[in-house]
Amino acid sequence: MTGINDDEIIKFVEENISLFHRKRLESVQALELQKLIQRKNSYLFRAKNITTAEQFVRSIVDAHLSSSEETAFGTFLEELAIFVCGRVFHGHKSSAEGIDLEFGRDGIEYIVSIKSGPNWGNSSQIKKLIDNFNKAKRIRGSGRSTTNIIAVNGCCYGRDNKPEKNENYLKLCGQPFWELISGDDDFYKKIIGPLGHMARERNEEFYVAYNKLINQFTGEFIQSFCPDGNIDWRAIVQLASSKDRYRMAKRQSSTKRLTLEDLGL
Repeated sequence: MTGINDDEIIKFVEENISLFHRKRLESVQALELQKLIQRKNSYLFRAKNITTAEQFVRSIVDAHLSSSEETAFGTFLEELAIFVCGRVFHGHKSSAEGIDLEFGRDGIEYIVSIKSGPNWGNSSQIKKLIDNFNKAKRIRGSGRSTTNIIAVNGCCYGRDNKPEKNENYLKLCGQPFWELISGDDDFYKKIIGPLGHMARERNEEFYVAYNKLINQFTGEFIQSFCPDGNIDWRAIVQLASSKDRYRMAKRQSSTKRLTLEDLGL
């Protein structure tokens, strides 16, 4: 074990957190109102008694951002974990299916699948995780009967009070996960400070774009779905779920193909 100092953590975060903020901004800038409505559950928003255009627009935009931010930040945390383990235990990104990290510690070889938090998958996804662990164990253990291999589902935050998931793998969440890959029981607290680097400036840039989008979408929404000043929920549901929408899209797609063929493209 070689260890890692605070300056190295700060340097990594400062150099890589900007990608997360850029993806947040791009996620906002790439949105289109009607496509966003089509991807969301209109019935849910109606049941929440949303009565104004801005309420509806903020609700669907925020729901989209919550999902995209979780994905982007999860990717950043995975890369941070691999970097830290690489410095401390010479860990490296795995080439095995479904495995993110491989490293050795205290005479044990660990294969790790990294997730953001503990509530990441359904039963079929967990079954797939176990299959990937078993396959990786067979490959790494072939011809090395004395090798002790432990599979770990590592979660960057949260808790799991029953880390031993039968004979297949360990599920380590939050502090135990970061301690495993860093050798430092307090490491999970040490990354909080560096994550705030340039956060204020990045958020200001993000919210300029966010507020502009909310204003733009609110105007579009009022024009399209508030003919008498009230939200026309039937029109929203029709846009999101009517089979006629798919027929229309199919006809438009067919016409476009014919036009391109006629042009020889």
